[in-house]
Amino acid sequence: MTHPTINLFNTNIANLTMSETLNMIHNSIQQGTNMQHVVVNAAKVVAMQTNDELRTSVNSNDIINADGQAVVWASKLAGKPLPERVAGIDLMENLVELASKNNFKIYFLGATDEVVQNVVDIYSSKYGKQIIAGYRNGYFNKAEWDTIANDIANSGAHILFVAISSPTKENFLAQNSAVLKNVNFTMGVGGSFDVIAGKVKRAPRWMQNNGLEWFYRVKQEPKRMWKRYLIGNTKFIYLVCKECLKKSN
Repeated sequence: MTHPTINLFNTNIANLTMSETLNMIHNSIQQGTNMQHVVVNAAKVVAMQTNDELRTSVNSNDIINADGQAVVWASKLAGKPLPERVAGIDLMENLVELASKNNFKIYFLGATDEVVQNVVDIYSSKYGKQIIAGYRNGYFNKAEWDTIANDIANSGAHILFVAISSPTKENFLAQNSAVLKNVNFTMGVGGSFDVIAGKVKRAPRWMQNNGLEWFYRVKQEPKRMWKRYLIGNTKFIYLVCKECLKKSN
């Protein structure tokens, strides 16, 4: 299933709105095909420039959406404007609702036992237990990947959400793509389970729209986050400048 893309930061990012992305995924599930999805933000774009495994894993996905507002802005500066941001957590929420309306089943993988259980309880209460194919925490080593992938494959899941940090989630999905081929849609969702479970607060909408979610994170955890974002954002600005130079040439 093809879709329009733009090449930015050596990655083919989907030139799609949220609605168009949802329609593609819905059609893929109904047709029984397999689709892998990933989102990119400024931090991931920076990491991909030096991490070959992560870059390969990301670029192997069928749909790569721009999760960060900064990536959307960069596309406009580079003369390849994306229509809007497609945030991973918003896409996940929309897909859970879609699953409830179409009798799709979801497997939730990631976070702690407490958090993933809370997520399952919240969605079961809102949409019914019939949408749950299975779930487990995200604390496991690479030696367990085969067993976990087979458990998911045998769960009857149409959709798999993986709430594990980068680059582990991208690499897990890429390396187990053959085993998970009968799961119609797989998606890495980062820290989304923590937000749904109420463990972490999401930035207010106005901060999201103005690309300030990183600042909200720094305010919540200044000692841990300030250096990461200072260095990461500086590197991202440099990459954007390089893309703009390509445009001028």
